[in-house]
Amino acid sequence: MMQKLPINMRVLPEQKALISQAAAILKMDRTAFILNTVCREAEEVLLNQRVFLLDDKAFDQFEQVLEKPLPNSAELEKLLSEKSPWE
Repeated sequence: MMQKLPINMRVLPEQKALISQAAAILKMDRTAFILNTVCREAEEVLLNQRVFLLDDKAFDQFEQVLEKPLPNSAELEKLLSEKSPWE
């Protein structure tokens, strides 16, 4: 089992009440609510990064993957021929 490490923070009383109320609605304790919410937001931040740095070897591997032709599959052909939802 992985070791769990503490994270401590100070909040205003109204922030604690808000967090407690939201956690209660989801039938979660505050710690679980905060951890789930923060991790989801952290993943979103990381996924939205548009600039990333690679060393030469990693960049070459990345470039090779981008240059590979797409596999010829019926599912892909169907997907590409469908109209976009906003059209």
